[in-house]
Amino acid sequence: MSDDTLIQIQELIDSAMSSLKTANSLLREVTGVTDSNHERHMTRAATTMSSSTAGGKIIEGIFDGQNMVDSSGQTYPVPANYASKSKLVEGDGMKLTITDEGKFIYKQISPTPRRTALGVLISEDGQYKVLAEGKAFRTLLASVTFYRAEVGDQVTILLPQDGDAKWGAIEAVIPKHMAEASARARIEGGAFDDIDGELSPSL
Repeated sequence: MSDDTLIQIQELIDSAMSSLKTANSLLREVTGVTDSNHERHMTRAATTMSSSTAGGKIIEGIFDGQNMVDSSGQTYPVPANYASKSKLVEGDGMKLTITDEGKFIYKQISPTPRRTALGVLISEDGQYKVLAEGKAFRTLLASVTFYRAEVGDQVTILLPQDGDAKWGAIEAVIPKHMAEASARARIEGGAFDDIDGELSPSL
């Protein structure tokens, strides 16, 4: 593929993205409906740059808990398995390379500062969520499956250190029966050892 063709493709993509941004803006003006989280991620993504290389197009954006959002507000679906295993947190900076063959390759490039919160896995409106700090944080189904978590399990989630978040990334799961056994042992005066990171009652 020649450089002239690449430049022409880049110009067409830029024009299309600009049109989408204008259309989104007009729609918001007409309906009055805005997504503050989406706007926030879009604004942060505006500080990143997109470029084209001989091997494809590179787009940078912000992870919103499920997708990557670029500076124009365009969303790109991030594979749930990758997001879960990489423990991506809402607000993480990402880079997407779209190869000439049409393959999407994601990479985390600037992790946002994190904090942890302990909660309980619940099911609400047909979705898995983690109830922590008095709020229900959405979490990826792939994470629940990966950790084999069940409703009622205690879950440690990663959240952005600053700002509000709708999504939490599962970091660890304490199965419900282990949490209940731990609580019962404390009530009965039992002791627990944490050798090798495992909970086991002392006899």
